[in-house]
Amino acid sequence: MEVRQMATAFLIHQEHVLMMKKANSKLFNFEFWGGIGGHLEYEELNFPMKASYREIEEETGFKQNEIENFTLKYILIEDSNGEIRQQYVYFGETTHRNFIPSDEGELFWIHKSELLNLKISKAIRFTIQHFLENPVQNNICVGTVTVNEEQVPHIQWSTVKPTSAF
Repeated sequence: MEVRQMATAFLIHQEHVLMMKKANSKLFNFEFWGGIGGHLEYEELNFPMKASYREIEEETGFKQNEIENFTLKYILIEDSNGEIRQQYVYFGETTHRNFIPSDEGELFWIHKSELLNLKISKAIRFTIQHFLENPVQNNICVGTVTVNEEQVPHIQWSTVKPTSAF
């Protein structure tokens, strides 16, 4: 079984989130939406935040110093056709709304109230919903995507808290 590590970022400016609309991908053969991000390069495997900043600059033009409060909020784990996917999900605030066009897809500022109306993956839908319902949560949450007995996807959340030193 292989492990694929990815980093995704959601950049927020006031009440809007920068989202990318893609015509299709390796996963879907239809139009869908997602955050900014991609796969971790070999030298980034232990540094997902570094990968996230790289992806943000490549896909939007935003530089690290134009993003505030950039924080790892979620780690998502799912089995995708025999491949374990581990996704680090960051949220941050931008100092402006200007971005460059991306080769990966079209970028749009979407109001927070409209995010769950977009066609997005199950894992990202669960994550955005949790984020919107828990806007002041400071701990990292780990979400494991699975299916119930009726084969309906759902997510199990756990909060990561620092362990005390022995």
